[in-house]
Amino acid sequence: MTVRIVTDSACDLTDAEAAALDIDIIPLSIRFGDAEYIDRHELSVDEFYNKMSTSEHLPQTAAPAPGAFEEVFRKRLDAGAQSVVCINISAGVSATMQSAEAGAKVCGGDVLVVDSGSVSVGQGTIVLAAAEAARSGASAAEITDLVADLSARTSLFGALNTLDNLVKGGRIGGAKAMVANVLSIKPLLDISSGVVEEAGRQRTRKKALAWLINKVVEQGDALESVAIAHAMVDDIDTFTEHLCEATGLVEARVAVIGPVVASHGGPGLVAISYVLKS
Repeated sequence: MTVRIVTDSACDLTDAEAAALDIDIIPLSIRFGDAEYIDRHELSVDEFYNKMSTSEHLPQTAAPAPGAFEEVFRKRLDAGAQSVVCINISAGVSATMQSAEAGAKVCGGDVLVVDSGSVSVGQGTIVLAAAEAARSGASAAEITDLVADLSARTSLFGALNTLDNLVKGGRIGGAKAMVANVLSIKPLLDISSGVVEEAGRQRTRKKALAWLINKVVEQGDALESVAIAHAMVDDIDTFTEHLCEATGLVEARVAVIGPVVASHGGPGLVAISYVLKS
């Protein structure tokens, strides 16, 4: 391949998925109080969820330093890549893309930094498609066009158990969280535009998950692909079965939500991402 793909750890791709397509994943940092960990390197997914369930501090995230991107960009270019395409978590929810752009500027090589406009499995689906295109010989320009096209056709919705993490991360006000907790409301979020927006609310988790399935069902024959992400929830197999039965899908890619997104979404989060046909 003459084009190499780089992304960040908000993509929620597994190590095996990344290795299969030679994708570089730049880790964000996760903080619990004064303790800071490098995602994937110093803190595994299992360790993160254990800490989130036992720590008195809610987790927070920090974007990688520009140097972390620069190092990987240079490594790929020095190894013979003609171009590098870096696909990041939406700039609407993270400063990660700014760091990538700064790293690319210092690097000075042929590096294109693009916004996925998504997070988690939405971002991951776009990254996988870009890496497949790179493997097939697509140019950097063709891959960035592909990313823009997929981003416009990708939707992402999530059902939360709590708003506490979003409040702590500054993504939503405390008043909404207080009302939601008092009324036992399960908030529904729409991140399709690359920013966190309220999509609705349900009074029970069962209804919230049914709402997610209905969002996919509503797309009918326009669906190209579907992916599911979850914060280590016990009922994800049942949810996946119900989704496939309702939509007629043979399968859907399922991913565990990593520390970056789970730090803000909190425990119990379930998300669905779908791409519409062009």
